[in-house]
Amino acid sequence: MNYKFNQNKKCEFFPCHKMENSENFNCLFCYCPLYMLGNECGGKYKYTAGGIKDCSDCILPHIKDVGYDHIQKKMMDVIEIVRNEHLKEIGEEDKIISLK
Repeated sequence: MNYKFNQNKKCEFFPCHKMENSENFNCLFCYCPLYMLGNECGGKYKYTAGGIKDCSDCILPHIKDVGYDHIQKKMMDVIEIVRNEHLKEIGEEDKIISLK
């Protein structure tokens, strides 16, 4: 399944996280789409003194055969958050439901 794995060894930052086997390093999610989930993302992170989420120790999105599936499952949470925020903005709070 080629759509689940991409590796860019020419990237100046490759690999941007330390892993035992760089052959399994997946670059598909160079910027994690789960950042907005905060402590619900499922990855290894910490917050800086300034309140910024630091994911530099997280390799979850980059693990071949694991990261893609994890992110796809969590994207329903992202979709629900964005949908519900939109409904609040347009004044339709009564339509807010859980998609799970």
